Amino acid sequence: MTTSHPPSFSLTVEAETTDLVIRVAGDLDYETCDELMRTVDQNLTVRRTAERRPSALRIDFTALHGIDSMGLSALLMIRRHTDAAGMSLHLDERPPHLERLLEITGTLDHLTAPCHPTGAEQRPGTG
Repeated sequence: MTTSHPPSFSLTVEAETTDLVIRVAGDLDYETCDELMRTVDQNLTVRRTAERRPSALRIDFTALHGIDSMGLSALLMIRRHTDAAGMSLHLDERPPHLERLLEITGTLDHLTAPCHPTGAEQRPGTG
């Protein structure tokens, strides 16, 4: 009997002039979602105090192997954090399995919608 080993998980952070880019490789799941959250939180905190604050967080999923409900939960939390920071969130290079998960759970539009800074969301009848 052979056992398969899950692909290793890694995050790469790049601070471009206007965007903060985090590249996700491997499985985003129960075991790895905390690492993604820590990385996002640390970089948003550091960048918030920097002279040049990024206007967007781009998460690149080119090398994403799999995602579970905890990975999805992390993405929803990241959306809250970017809204609070007044940054837009972009989920780039979504593989078909991520796209399907977002569509099935009804979170695709929420996660890819324009930024709504905390307290600035439009209320019905005001738009």
